[in-house]
Amino acid sequence: MGTGKTGKDSAAARYGAATPSKDFSIQDEKPYAELWMGTHPSNPSKDLETQRTLLDLVQDNQALMSQKITQKYEGKLPFLFKVLSIRKALSIQAHPNKKLAEKLHAKDPKNYPDDNHKPEMTIAITPFDGLCGFRPLKEVSHFLSTVPSLRKLIGESAASEFQKGIEGHETSNSEQNIEKNKKALQKAFIALMNAEKSSIEEAAKELVASAEKEGEDFAGGGGPSNGGKELADLVVRLNSQFEGDIGLFVLFFLNYVKLNAGEAMFLKADDIHAYLSGDIIECMASSDNVVRAGFTPKYQDIPTLTTMLTYSYAPISEQKMDPKDYPYVTLNKIAYSASSSVILYDPPIEEFSVLKTELKQSGSKATFEGKEGPSILICTEGEGSIAVGPKTEKFKEGHVYFVGAGAELVLESQSENFTTFQAFCELDEGQKSSTL
Repeated sequence: MGTGKTGKDSAAARYGAATPSKDFSIQDEKPYAELWMGTHPSNPSKDLETQRTLLDLVQDNQALMSQKITQKYEGKLPFLFKVLSIRKALSIQAHPNKKLAEKLHAKDPKNYPDDNHKPEMTIAITPFDGLCGFRPLKEVSHFLSTVPSLRKLIGESAASEFQKGIEGHETSNSEQNIEKNKKALQKAFIALMNAEKSSIEEAAKELVASAEKEGEDFAGGGGPSNGGKELADLVVRLNSQFEGDIGLFVLFFLNYVKLNAGEAMFLKADDIHAYLSGDIIECMASSDNVVRAGFTPKYQDIPTLTTMLTYSYAPISEQKMDPKDYPYVTLNKIAYSASSSVILYDPPIEEFSVLKTELKQSGSKATFEGKEGPSILICTEGEGSIAVGPKTEKFKEGHVYFVGAGAELVLESQSENFTTFQAFCELDEGQKSSTL
């Protein structure tokens, strides 16, 4: 997979190499894109000492996940936890909802390996950028008027029809107008995605030439969300990775977002997106179903993608998350006086939430109440220890631990900055909702 960062520049590779293994050592020129943590059959985690898969362990001992979660999720961990290190754009994609996933898996198990949905949350650990969700309609309309190669590719009649179809009610909250707007957006997007390959390549040359020449003035100076120079640079960069690709035009329909370390966003199943660069922690429902349509040499399924999308449109601020302080933890005096923190990223679904713990000084300690469900923890910076009951283990960058339901957990720092991320599942909504 050529999209990952190379060698030790890749967080996924560094973390993967931290656990002793006969099979893995980092090669400087080789790209490493993903580290998976969970029970998904495509790449299940294993116990370091016994080499048994995590799936075996949780199915042998249902108390590790709790009986409630074991029954609800058929003995599998409800989430998949990942580290992604992205050097080159990942495909323009969406993940099917549960009903569509079942249908696609039954019809085409090679390309759709399971029957689950895949809502996902992204937390940046280094600066990240990506395309996520459809832009506000006024911005799409603005680009259709100011990017001639985009208008030409979609076709004059489809572009005009879209602009007339949304005029005057682009931001209306009435259900009737929203439905009308979504239909107009879908029609314009299908017109783009069904363009002939030769037309796309020709239009892309024109687009890149404009981007290189116009700078700040490109795309009418940009939409309110992105400046002209920012968009021009993005077009040139993406064309150097995927020359003449349809994705160069899709970016005018999608929000272009940048996240700083610690910022996060949530994508529902059926939300279109493409991650472009950066290191991220990603948590999702346990699925590997991807419907692709651009920036990829892999199988593309444009008819499925264009019919499955919800065509919801909104500024990126509506997808960015607002993490909260986590109340079910006790910091010792050293941690408290060093401004250590434990924050909760809590998406509107029950399969997963994520905690980020930053212990800022050696000797800082955080004691967590037992959770109603299972957890997976990874250290992304520094070193310390993790204790569950009488057992204490070393915990440093790249180490990954599974913690069973109900277990009280203690993290202690042995460095100036000790950072961990913890994915967990709790079905007890009483406790979760009180943290919002």
